[in-house]
Amino acid sequence: MAENDFLAMLAEGGYQVGELAKYRYPDGIEIISKKHDEAEALTNEQLRKENVVLFEPAIRINNFFIRIDVLVKRGNDFELIEVKAKSYNPLDPKMRGSRGGITSSMLPYLQDVAFQKWVLQQAFPQSSIKTFLMMPNKTKSATVDRVNQMFKYSRTEGVISRIPEGLDIKTLAEHLLEKVSADEFTDEILNTDLKFPFDKKPLNEAAVEWANAYANDIKIAPHAHKDCGKCQFKTTLDDELKSGFHECWKEANAWNDQDFKNGTVLDLWHCKRKEKLINQGLLKLSQIQPEDLMDDPAASMVDGLSRAQRQVLQLGNIPADFDQGGFFFNTAFFKNEMKNWKYPYHMIDFETAMAALPFHDGMKPYEAVAFQFSHHTIEADGTVKHAGEFICAEPGDFPNYKFARALKKELENDNGTTFMWSHHENTILTTIAKQISEDPNAPADAEGLITFIYSITKDGDREMYDLCWLAEKTFFHPDTKASTSIKKVLPAMLKVSQKLKNIYSQPIYGAPNGIKSINFASQEGFRWLNDNGQGDPYAILKQYAKDAMPEGFEDSDEDETSIIAEGGAAATAYSRLQFEDLEDEARTRIISALLRYCELDTLAMVMIMQGWQSFINI
Repeated sequence: MAENDFLAMLAEGGYQVGELAKYRYPDGIEIISKKHDEAEALTNEQLRKENVVLFEPAIRINNFFIRIDVLVKRGNDFELIEVKAKSYNPLDPKMRGSRGGITSSMLPYLQDVAFQKWVLQQAFPQSSIKTFLMMPNKTKSATVDRVNQMFKYSRTEGVISRIPEGLDIKTLAEHLLEKVSADEFTDEILNTDLKFPFDKKPLNEAAVEWANAYANDIKIAPHAHKDCGKCQFKTTLDDELKSGFHECWKEANAWNDQDFKNGTVLDLWHCKRKEKLINQGLLKLSQIQPEDLMDDPAASMVDGLSRAQRQVLQLGNIPADFDQGGFFFNTAFFKNEMKNWKYPYHMIDFETAMAALPFHDGMKPYEAVAFQFSHHTIEADGTVKHAGEFICAEPGDFPNYKFARALKKELENDNGTTFMWSHHENTILTTIAKQISEDPNAPADAEGLITFIYSITKDGDREMYDLCWLAEKTFFHPDTKASTSIKKVLPAMLKVSQKLKNIYSQPIYGAPNGIKSINFASQEGFRWLNDNGQGDPYAILKQYAKDAMPEGFEDSDEDETSIIAEGGAAATAYSRLQFEDLEDEARTRIISALLRYCELDTLAMVMIMQGWQSFINI
């Protein structure tokens, strides 16, 4: 799952967790208005009460305006509670690192709480304020089924609560959500300097300075920094929307559009030296030398690329021994790895969901649900077929054991090598084995399922092979920017492999005498590339999905049945499918799109393998 897709799912989970948190306080009053003045007036009216619990109260003081998730007032004492969807383990809190500092994963949340406390304290200087985070407790199991479905998220209406009659929802909320004291951390943040690019100062001073700049439309001078690569206001230079990133870097570095043309230091893949390079004034890839990225630039690449060596390749320095015509491929390393593989090759890809609120009774927050897989095979003679698939998305139907059982059936008939892309599949199967072993009502075939899982996971006699790792070690194309994402590697492979162009520019996929497909089968066959051998299958699939919609159907961002054509969106799609009131037509469309997309992922693995083998004349 891509990071932006995960964050989107986390945001949706945040709405659900926020709604559940309110049920810990049955007498709480929500400040619904989105208008600042109105919300502030309603809040002030409620705060005249001696005791009150407010959801989303609006607090304004000078140039500062905040909305607090939950505010508990008892006389002159306040509890300020920030609700987060981030998981929390009270047995291993990970609030501080090994050196005693607040961990980077928790710091933004705690800074948020500290800032709110600072504003609230100014508004009520004589009050005592205690701060808390409220988060899903990943050690607690749901005591009822389908907690997730009690809170339906809509982009237009927010979260709609549907609590089963007779359920003690307050007790459930107290069970699943941990209220964690944050005072120790917020006090530390408020009493130490806030660090930001090229400066540091106390939070209150920084806040006043930035608020004043915002209120008076004063532009703060920009600085180039490694975190600019994560700028949320970044788009392409030719986009109709303005790119804040490019605007800042032009001003900070006296650049124009051409200075971005051949890449910047921010493009370096998994590079931990970006800040050092920027401080040295090395902002463009063309200014960086191999010795700036690694201690031994002359280190051999025979045993596979290191991450630093991949970064060096981004500078345009492909050694002649490995240059296949503008891209890097280590044929000797690939051949050596291939010696250990057995036909038929099995390409598998999983789709999973990890929700903040559990889908099923007995599951913990963020415990994995494996609801889908796709399976392609390559025979020794080169024959390719979509051999099988699995999907289980019926509302309330726990899929994990069925998933493992179906996968076992797919793979147990031979001793061929099973391939995955990244370690996600390994992690999921290990999780399922643990679920089975700890289940007091484990299925009758539990022993066989666990034995099978351990046979194909790490250190098993048929341990799955990670093609993402192989891509990192053996293949580099400038278009990938050193990324080993399958969605970056595939287009690059289609660009350089004549074999792939020859095969997939023909309408043979899904054709009666072509490559067998379950979800793209047709008399005329499906082609992934145009006559010139160009195309991106993932982009084609997205358009194909839209074209397959009934006449008059509009694929809108506001439509919860929107077609699934993005990898990480599969988890959100599964969540949608768990709601029983989803219309049959929408359910059918979503499932169909999921099946096509997952099939494409394993086909992509096939294509990449075929391309790599073509480099060694197979």
